Amino acid sequence: MRKILMLAAAAIMTGPLGGTAALAGDPEAGEQNFRQCASCHGIVDPEGNVIQRLAPTGPNLWGVIGRQAGAYEGYERFSSAMVEAGEQGLVWDEETFVAYVEDPVGYLREFLDDSRARGNMNHRLRGSAEDLYAYLATFGAEEDDDS
Repeated sequence: MRKILMLAAAAIMTGPLGGTAALAGDPEAGEQNFRQCASCHGIVDPEGNVIQRLAPTGPNLWGVIGRQAGAYEGYERFSSAMVEAGEQGLVWDEETFVAYVEDPVGYLREFLDDSRARGNMNHRLRGSAEDLYAYLATFGAEEDDDS
């Protein structure tokens, strides 16, 4: 918990990610909300430090913010629709992430303009997507740029 608070504080002090507007969510509440994700996802940094136990079903969410959808080296279980969305330019930022986790199937269908598109995520997160985004935004890209 201490590491998470330190990362959150660092993220706040260094300003918004990529020069975007301030995050709408609460990272501490997002950490609690991550329990809904833990059966499929985990968070493990590039050195192998486990922040949230990595489940075997979904991709590692370390550095997911700013990542192209359907593209994570070593993870091969993305649906064809998710890969296609990434190839068409879908990148996880606050707007796209929140919309997707609130309605994964509907979001992919609208993004791809394909009524048959489906991803592998069937769980809809309600009322806490901004908090979850703020939590996940504390892990990844900015720290990785220095290495």
